Amino acid sequence: MNDKERVEDLLRGLAPQVLGTLVRRHSAFDLCEDAVQDALIDAISQWPTRGIPENPRAWLSTVATRRLIDRVRSDHSRRLREERVVVGSPPAEFMAAPDEDVIQNRDDSLILLLMCCHPVLSPPTQIALTLRAVGGLTTAEIAGAFFVPEATMAQRISRAKQGIRDAGATFSMPPSSEIENRIRAVLHVLYLIFNEGYTTSSGTEITRTDLTHEAIRLTKEVHQLRSEDADVKGLLALMLLTEARRPARVDPAGRPVDLVDQDRRLWNHSLIEEGVRLVTDALEQGPLGPYQLQAAIAAIHDEAEDAEVTDWPQILLLYQLLDRLAPNPMVTLNSALALAMVDGPEAGLGLLATLDDDKRVASHHRLFAMRGQLLEMAGDRSGAGDAFEMAARRCTSLPERTYLQERAWAARHG
Repeated sequence: MNDKERVEDLLRGLAPQVLGTLVRRHSAFDLCEDAVQDALIDAISQWPTRGIPENPRAWLSTVATRRLIDRVRSDHSRRLREERVVVGSPPAEFMAAPDEDVIQNRDDSLILLLMCCHPVLSPPTQIALTLRAVGGLTTAEIAGAFFVPEATMAQRISRAKQGIRDAGATFSMPPSSEIENRIRAVLHVLYLIFNEGYTTSSGTEITRTDLTHEAIRLTKEVHQLRSEDADVKGLLALMLLTEARRPARVDPAGRPVDLVDQDRRLWNHSLIEEGVRLVTDALEQGPLGPYQLQAAIAAIHDEAEDAEVTDWPQILLLYQLLDRLAPNPMVTLNSALALAMVDGPEAGLGLLATLDDDKRVASHHRLFAMRGQLLEMAGDRSGAGDAFEMAARRCTSLPERTYLQERAWAARHG
């Protein structure tokens, strides 16, 4: 990892903390978010060459506060904005407040998470804003998670910040009745953050542990708040059971390794034990939800001593239940593999064909990669090679693209 990448990793974790500090002290979520983004740009341009400050969070807080003041004072509607952001004090006093949070090591990420899921926003907008403000994902990465153009997502995030401003939201823990209404969107946000970290949609790395660790950390905080919520238990279990495999999912060259080929001795068995306990509790407690079902599928994989003894009929049943409960093209895609393992590759290919006209995934690389895998299982090596090649052309993750190209060559020449 080079200096720039190390700085980016550090900034991703600090950004929501600094944003939380500014919003709690000065309100005006939209202005604070813009100010923090300005500070992040300053940091990414300076730190790799000048070095990381002794207290990077204090540096960001100070610079972001200055940018906030600049934005307020330079705007043509200064008077209206000054009603929402107090700028009457001298700059030194105005900027002294964030340092108290640094000294206390205060982390407002959870409150920020709940604020981004304000009920005035639609669920898709809640998710987009939280991924941006708390998860630290770029607009392009969020667009990829939702299968929409980047420009569309940029507009959605802008509307979300406007909605927070218009609602007059305050930076504080909502009452229990509002938390109940927001928690489902929060869980989906954390689910998407984890997925983006576990398998990145673009870039030079197959995984981003900063995102998976942050998603797990925040989910644990939600679990402390909602310890008896079966969905929260299910989501945390799913994350832990999936994260447990991460040490074995890339080879020494950084290329992805299929689940069936992973060295299971490298898996984190303490995470597996914790995840199995959580999902068992969640399933016994009910009601049944999509996170519990996905966690149960992950547990079956994790508890199998090797790929040959995996209980594929049970996995297929769970996917069928998941498809009834929460239909999704990715559920259908994964169901096709389970069906192929139970009833043969032709059956899996038949199910996969039902996605050909689904605009959400018809041109997605994962659809072509799965078709290549099933064609390879069916003995159609030429067809598999073509499918893997088409998947590689559509993939924006460099390690995954290389992996798919290698699979295409192996299918044709193996």
